[in-house]
Amino acid sequence: MSKSKAYQKELIENLRDPSEAEEYLNAALEEDDSELFLVALRNVAEAQGGLAQLADKTKLNRESLYKMLSERGNPELKSLDALLHALGFRLAVTVNR
Repeated sequence: MSKSKAYQKELIENLRDPSEAEEYLNAALEEDDSELFLVALRNVAEAQGGLAQLADKTKLNRESLYKMLSERGNPELKSLDALLHALGFRLAVTVNR
């Protein structure tokens, strides 16, 4: 029998803290894997009330959000900005060191 523990529930609980979510999203970005970032963003969205609530905040339809945050998603910058803004974040550019 496996002794591993399901982490998704605990992860979502931790991501309700904006500071934790910020670190989580930045860590995902550092991996230079867009699919990983979209999964991380979907987890943060779930922690912040889910995609239905987020659809209301962003004025995007729920189906578009699901598609945008899927592994094959390719969100437009405008949609990504609206999504991050609704979650309490913003896009930023920093020097690559």
